[in-house]
Amino acid sequence: MAKPAKVYRIPKNRAYTRKEYIKAIPASKITIFDMGDVKNPERFPVQISLIAKEEGQITHNALEAARVAANRYLQKMLGRNGYYLKIRIYPHIILREHKMATGAGADRISDGMRLAFGKPVGLAARVSPNQRIMSVRVMPDNFKVAKEALRRAKNKISVVCGITIDEGKELLKI
Repeated sequence: MAKPAKVYRIPKNRAYTRKEYIKAIPASKITIFDMGDVKNPERFPVQISLIAKEEGQITHNALEAARVAANRYLQKMLGRNGYYLKIRIYPHIILREHKMATGAGADRISDGMRLAFGKPVGLAARVSPNQRIMSVRVMPDNFKVAKEALRRAKNKISVVCGITIDEGKELLKI
């Protein structure tokens, strides 16, 4: 049973990234970081980004869900080569969990090992305020489509996010 995002959203301890000490680390769900027209992204003059408004952690499941949501919408509206989408963070922090017994009579079983090391259950990316999570490059007339794609991606991420225009603001009719 997967835990809700609020369990991992706020970083509690130092980031644990020493993969050589842990035998079975789950593979990252997100494997593709560049989508759309990857051959020449510079042909798109307008770039907008999804930024984190506060410090937090984003699990690899949430990051992959956000990527799929944004990419699917962009591909449906603009075609395969009508945009360039880039994921700018990488989930490298290992999330560990001390599996405790639950249910009736479990209080007798789970008495010891209060601060146990825990088993790896997933990966997360730690973000700081105003850090870019993902960016989309499009033509000026497709700005609203890109903004909607990032809004859909924002709904999948547990950290409070905002959308900013990085490049090409003078080309837009806002």
